[in-house]
Amino acid sequence: MILSDEFPQHPDLCYLNHAAVGPWPLRTGKAVNAFSQENVTWGATHYLEWMKIEKRLRTQLQTLLNAPSQEDIALVKNTSEGLSMIAYGIDWKPGENIVITDQEFPSNRIVWESLSSKGVQLKEISLDSADPEAAIISAIDSNTRLVSVSSVQYASGFRLLIDKIGHFCRQQDVLFCVDAIQSLGIIPFDVEKSKADFVVADGHKWLLGPEGLAVFYSSAKARQHMSINEFGWHMVEHPGDFDRRDWTVAESARRFECGSPNMLAIHALSASLSLLLETGIETVYQQLEKKVDHLISVLSDNPFIQITSATEKHRRAGIVTFEHMQIPSAALYKQLMDKQVICAHRGGGVRFSPHFYTSTEILDRAASLIP
Repeated sequence: MILSDEFPQHPDLCYLNHAAVGPWPLRTGKAVNAFSQENVTWGATHYLEWMKIEKRLRTQLQTLLNAPSQEDIALVKNTSEGLSMIAYGIDWKPGENIVITDQEFPSNRIVWESLSSKGVQLKEISLDSADPEAAIISAIDSNTRLVSVSSVQYASGFRLLIDKIGHFCRQQDVLFCVDAIQSLGIIPFDVEKSKADFVVADGHKWLLGPEGLAVFYSSAKARQHMSINEFGWHMVEHPGDFDRRDWTVAESARRFECGSPNMLAIHALSASLSLLLETGIETVYQQLEKKVDHLISVLSDNPFIQITSATEKHRRAGIVTFEHMQIPSAALYKQLMDKQVICAHRGGGVRFSPHFYTSTEILDRAASLIP
């Protein structure tokens, strides 16, 4: 496999925005085109073959998360939907609380804030401490029902050591939820080691897939204590027996999939994951680490650049955020976008987010376009 063949991007483009929306590999475009053509010429004649792709995707996601079983994997629309299923599936009692951090993306904040109507309190813990994991753990008390954190923060790229938090939560019988959207696909993830009860992540960032499809992992124990708020033909124990009048909620995570699957996105995401898994997530991580090392180095050569992301290797993933001492970040972002350096304006700075396949030439060119 030649990586450059998988990413035939425009020669004038410096794509450094995988923390927002990642471009598809060539194989994913081919898979979508083939699926589209099949629909045009054959309709759903080969639906049973499509179901095999769906099963393959669940296996790929199980591998990616080191989940005990495919039964623990649900396919949902996005991270926000998965988090909402958790928030409104738990039987909250007034006075209980949830612990998050003060740097969360709105998806992992708004949903918990909405529970104030049920008398649930929200604690936002600062990450600006010498030991942020200890700060999160110290905020857990006898009324804490859930801790929900991002494995990597979207603006700063700050990486939490989630295993430490998860182990404490398990000891205290506190539910542990991880928003893994900024790490899944680039950092090895192990739900067994992290003791996560829930993991949610969209496919359109580091997983190089389409928008509109996300993975929702739930442990067998955790989902048994959640109520269901969406009902349909697909979330029952016998989804193909349409004439059956009695029904029970599926034991598996399919209980969170109320209706028909997004087969187009399933074909696309499966193709994208095949590239990551063929490469190996450890290899992806090692290669991305080298790219981030290089990016930090070339940005540091500019005397006007101040890197605001954590630079310690155990605290970073694929995000490097920086500020310019003479140019406001919003203006610098616009200048770079006008020069086809695709990036983001986040956390008061400019955010670069390369992937493992990004060449050092692209990184050098992007850095050279900063005044």
